[in-house]
Amino acid sequence: MSIRSVLRLGDPSLRGRSAEIPDDWFGSQRLQTLIDDLFDTKSACSGAGIAAPQISEPWRVFVLGMEHNPRYPEAPPLPERIVINPVFKAIGEESTTFWEGCLSVPGMRGEVKRSKYIHLQYQDQEGFSHQEELEGFHARAVQHEVDHLDGVFFTDRLTSTVAFGFIDELQAHGLIP
Repeated sequence: MSIRSVLRLGDPSLRGRSAEIPDDWFGSQRLQTLIDDLFDTKSACSGAGIAAPQISEPWRVFVLGMEHNPRYPEAPPLPERIVINPVFKAIGEESTTFWEGCLSVPGMRGEVKRSKYIHLQYQDQEGFSHQEELEGFHARAVQHEVDHLDGVFFTDRLTSTVAFGFIDELQAHGLIP
C-alpha cells in the first residue's frame, strides 16, 4: 500500500482508453495492491474517487468513498466502493448540473451536466458481477470516474467555457461554496 503520484491533465497517457482487468487478476495480490494504492492516494488527496489511469495504471478500475470532504462540502457522503470493468447506462433523460473538480486538474472547478440516474454494471475484486441503480452525486461520481477510464476529463464536458475556473476565484465570487 502506498500513496502514488497523481498524473495531471496534459499527460498523454490519461487520454487513452484503459484495458479491462483480466480474469486471472481477480482475487490476486496484484489487483489488491492496485486497489489499496488507489484508496491510499484518494484519501491522501481528499478525493471523492480516483481511477487507475490517474496513478499511471492503464486498467479499468476505480474506487470511490468519502464522508465529509473539504473539497466538496455540499456533497453527501459516498459509500466506499471498488468498481472494476464498469459499464453504465443513463436511466431516462433527466440530468443535473454541478461544479466538478478532479485530482488530475488541481485547483480548478467546472460546471458539468450529467445524467441524474444511471444503471451500473461492474465487477468487484473477486470477479463477482454487480448491478445497481444510482442517482445524484453518487451517479455523477461514477460517470466522472468512468470518463477517466475512457480518456475523458470533466473539462471536455463543460456546460460552457465561462463555467470553469480556479476554486479560490469561484469561491470569492460566490459561484461555489
